[in-house]
Amino acid sequence: MAITITEECINCDACISECPNHAIYEPDQSWSYSDETALSGVVTGLQGKEIDADKENKPYSDEFYYIVSDKCTECKGFHDEPQCAKVCPVDCCIPDKNHVETEEQLLKKKAWLHAD
Repeated sequence: MAITITEECINCDACISECPNHAIYEPDQSWSYSDETALSGVVTGLQGKEIDADKENKPYSDEFYYIVSDKCTECKGFHDEPQCAKVCPVDCCIPDKNHVETEEQLLKKKAWLHAD
């Protein structure tokens, strides 16, 4: 499953540089699939739908750092554990029960994001 950031976030910035998928964004910051990934232009998403990877999407939060679940792989293929959770001083990076994925799905997402 993807990781989510709870409202206990103190916006300390510890997690953002640890994410190998650039799935973590600052409050009120727009996001795109192409941000620091291999994706660009119109691509076919993992669900078979066409996605404009360069499109700027609305922020998920205007108060706290947030994680884009479609870009989060729990660091599978990079690290043994989610790095955001490892460095978070207030333990607010937790599994997202709304986005449950298998290790196989997470590795497939990693390959899609980074063109392995």
